Amino acid sequence: MQIQKNDGEEAWRELPMRSEQQMYDIILGYAESEERIRLVTLEGSRTNRNIPPDEFQDYDITFFVTDMDSFTADDGWLGVFGKRLILQKPEDMELFPPEERGYSYLMLFEDGVKMDLTLLPLELLEEYFTWDKLVKLLLDKDGRVQEPPVPTDMDYRLRCPTARMFDDCCNEFWNTVPYVVKGLCRREILFAIDHLNEVVRKELLRMISWMAGAEQGFGFSPGKNYKFLEQYVSRELWQRLLSTYRMDSYGEMWAALEQCMSLFREVSKKTACLLGYPYPDYDEKISGYADFFLKKFQQPFSGNS
Repeated sequence: MQIQKNDGEEAWRELPMRSEQQMYDIILGYAESEERIRLVTLEGSRTNRNIPPDEFQDYDITFFVTDMDSFTADDGWLGVFGKRLILQKPEDMELFPPEERGYSYLMLFEDGVKMDLTLLPLELLEEYFTWDKLVKLLLDKDGRVQEPPVPTDMDYRLRCPTARMFDDCCNEFWNTVPYVVKGLCRREILFAIDHLNEVVRKELLRMISWMAGAEQGFGFSPGKNYKFLEQYVSRELWQRLLSTYRMDSYGEMWAALEQCMSLFREVSKKTACLLGYPYPDYDEKISGYADFFLKKFQQPFSGNS
């Protein structure tokens, strides 16, 4: 029997992934040959020595150019970097308005290499080096940068919260719990899931990272979206946190919310104790509110209903 491949399978071919050296040779070879490009920088995880390298790391490249319009008028020049599976130009989208200055090309190539290339005018060069400290200078044709920056992730490292920041986190968490409860009681599960994921969970993750910092010393980076957090907490806490991601029914959502509340209470009390901060009294009040409605609607939402 002949199996018909879909378009995605036809488009994707397992090719040898180009090495880091090959990619830099292509990027810098093109930049050196192109008069309009005067300076090239590398950003992101490839500049961070604390991040173990792997095949999924992007090449976050910025070209400082003399004529932006001549590049953006035609995408043909991008072909020098390889055959693409997909291209996105954030500054040329209507549904998702651009958030940053410059002009970007987000490219995934057929060999699996991912490259995010940004064009910036030379006039922004001085300001650019104030945006992020994870920057490495790759090419400077005119010697414009007198002291090349040394990449550092210091801006991404965890900092000890003030007492006000601690209370704000607690307030945001417990103020949003009733929205989740309301969504569940009204049988509006997507509303409940959205509030749990977008607010409740974010504050829970923030508080867990603060507890880890208070216990082990601030100064480490929990990573984007807290991707390194597992390294700094107990296995038991980590498993409890993962259990809160089961949200495919009303019963699972109630259980996830209760676990989030239990975890937040435990972690924030410990953090408050370690940092010498007062613990807010609205925890108990909101917990009582949630418990009342859980008991009131317990039967309809039990099990997998």
